[in-house]
Amino acid sequence: MINSGAINESISKDKFKQQVLSDYRLAYESRQASLLGRKEVLTGKAKFGIFGDGKEIPQIVLAKFFEKGDFRSGYYRDQTFMFATGMRTIKEFFAQLYANTEPNADPSSGGRSMNSHFATRLLDENGNWLTQTENFNSTSDISPTASQMPRLLGLAYASKLYRQNEKLHNLKDFSISGNEIAFGTIGDASTSEGMFWEVINAGGVLQVPLLISIWDDQYGISVPAKYQTTKENLSAILEGFKTDENGKGYHLYRVKGWDYPSLIKTYKQAVEECRKDHIPCIVHVVELTQPQGHSTSGSHERYKSKERLDWEKEFDCILQMRNWIEKTGLADANEIDDIEKSAIEVVKNIQATAWTEYLQPIKNERDETIAVLNKIATESTKNTEITNIANKLSSIDIPERRDIYSAIFETLQITITEKNEKRNELLNLYKNFEKANFSKYNSNLYSSSHNSLLKVDEIKPIYSENSKTMDGYKILQTFFDKAFERDNRIIAFGEDVGNIGDVNQGFAGLQVKYGENRISDTAIRELSIVGQAIGLALRGLRPIAEIQYLDYFLYAIQIVSDDLATLHYRTAAGQKAPVIIRTRGHRLEGIWHSGSPMGMILNAIRGVHVLVPRNMTQAVGFYNALLKCDEPALLIEPLNGYRIKEKLPDNFGEFTLKPGTPEILINGNDITLVTYGSCCRIASEACKKLEKSGISVELIDIQSLLPFDINNTIVESVKKTNKLAILDEDVPGGASAFILQQILEKQHGFNYLDAEPLTISAQEHRPAYGSDGDYFSKPNVETVFEKIYDLMHNYNPSVYPSLF
Repeated sequence: MINSGAINESISKDKFKQQVLSDYRLAYESRQASLLGRKEVLTGKAKFGIFGDGKEIPQIVLAKFFEKGDFRSGYYRDQTFMFATGMRTIKEFFAQLYANTEPNADPSSGGRSMNSHFATRLLDENGNWLTQTENFNSTSDISPTASQMPRLLGLAYASKLYRQNEKLHNLKDFSISGNEIAFGTIGDASTSEGMFWEVINAGGVLQVPLLISIWDDQYGISVPAKYQTTKENLSAILEGFKTDENGKGYHLYRVKGWDYPSLIKTYKQAVEECRKDHIPCIVHVVELTQPQGHSTSGSHERYKSKERLDWEKEFDCILQMRNWIEKTGLADANEIDDIEKSAIEVVKNIQATAWTEYLQPIKNERDETIAVLNKIATESTKNTEITNIANKLSSIDIPERRDIYSAIFETLQITITEKNEKRNELLNLYKNFEKANFSKYNSNLYSSSHNSLLKVDEIKPIYSENSKTMDGYKILQTFFDKAFERDNRIIAFGEDVGNIGDVNQGFAGLQVKYGENRISDTAIRELSIVGQAIGLALRGLRPIAEIQYLDYFLYAIQIVSDDLATLHYRTAAGQKAPVIIRTRGHRLEGIWHSGSPMGMILNAIRGVHVLVPRNMTQAVGFYNALLKCDEPALLIEPLNGYRIKEKLPDNFGEFTLKPGTPEILINGNDITLVTYGSCCRIASEACKKLEKSGISVELIDIQSLLPFDINNTIVESVKKTNKLAILDEDVPGGASAFILQQILEKQHGFNYLDAEPLTISAQEHRPAYGSDGDYFSKPNVETVFEKIYDLMHNYNPSVYPSLF
């Protein structure tokens, strides 16, 4: 059933019957896909299975009200909804189960996500946006429970902005006057996650058109509702969010998941309110079941009582719909039996086709490899061993690409001393195989489109005798004013961003000028601030999400790591979210206002660019570049730099700083000192003192950690100085370890060192409060001098006598 709108009670009985039986057929086909999918896993043809059985009927009904332009942000139980809207087919469902890497076979993920993790393609092959208002849209599912909720907030908030801001009404590829609903789905157990309640609260405050369906089957894997939910009743505890005489909130609905007519009535009313008046709605769908338990990891008979299992059989939503059809006289048992028999055959045939389409290309690759191995065997002194390798590969009933790769590699290994044309043929096959599989499994972590950050042209800042000198925060304020004037898609929000213009005044006065829809305050809710930005970016807007301090980025790091950072990769370049996360960090005062957990961040959010400007002018150059690209980034302004005077470039609205391009701040010959952010000023002062002691330091500001030094500027410096020091505010082995790996391993800097590399970092503990606490917790001018001087002393003690 492709979305056909709600059942119209005024249509003829024949058409009504046709609609109902069509719904029943699809529900039964979806159930068969779940049952057969489980068998495919248990017989070894697929790795893992998680399915949407037991939720078919409410999802079919929900799909009737899903319109073009709408968005889904759901989870791995929604297969029937995806089939009913036509966003995915049963064949594509099986292709993903088998991990078919062809995007045409698995458009959701190109084989990168496990089964039932759905998405639609929002981008064309060049990375450009498709027309969302002409399509049904689904964001990309992820496994961490409730993680679909934060982006849902942004998807719904986008409709509010598109409706209320007339200057956005021309963006008809993304919205028609904000009439689109963001449909969210979540299991009852996942509502125990804190992010669910954070988003529920924010949605009620913002009054945005989100419609959340809670599929309630009373279990979270093996854990029943009595351990999950207060009163074992989500409807009861959601009552406080309900719109009443005390204020606006949600419209709440509760409906049984096996009651087809009541589901239609409930969703019809909820969707009409949500779409027309932007009233957020929650539909609590109760009395659902899990006919196969949680997943293929085990059987639910292990933890459910006989009474519960018997109840689930009786109140299976498909069985209940069959009973209702027979009771109303729409069809008799024979007619329904025929539908079920037909559905079973249809799904079997689809599954068989999907399996063949997955396996045959791998078999072809296997056969090609065996042919080359047999050729080598005829000319090699390792004839027997190679023949055995080929026979072993040939005997595998269900070959995988790793089997082929291992066979090729083992043959190259045992023939390493042989030089002949046939081995060269295998070597070429190996290289081609490696290249092809890199594309299948490792590509698209970052954008490679014409709008990628690395393809943004660098525009140098221009200064003149008329260039103004001002505080760093004024530099930012002047830039943001220009940016918001230039592009109506730019939205900024965060704690204290709106009314007072952020705690460091970067947006001061701009809310009055551009309106609350453009620059706004939020609650203290870092996780959903970022989620809000993800949803907005997916719908064509350019959000700047402010996290007040880098220390509090930890609240949001999960959603950045699991959702934003993986989005372009896990959809095989099918979706993008060019979010700018603005924050401020490094040294200031106290444990939670001077954090620099850069190692943690670098290891957690690959897929997001990490930019670390040393001052606000450099930050503006990065902002200009980011607003021209289609990728997400975290930009960390130096927290102690807002009151430092800087010169504003004449072309402040245009100049761009290219990420991945370090800047040499001081030329030197004896040692290369690499650092970034607030440490640049410390390093600069230390270099002056070292110069007086006869040590010429080449000081380099990395400027961006991801990407890192794309032109090998640092290693060229090391070639000259033959010594390397890294200054970092993170804990020992934090970001300094990453920087060292990049220089020594990736840039081969080890080959040019005459002394062991030096890392200068903060203490292992969080920085203590006060100026002295900062001084003795973080590296300071004296620390840098001492460490570098000691290195030079060990290198040449006759020239540099011991300091102590």
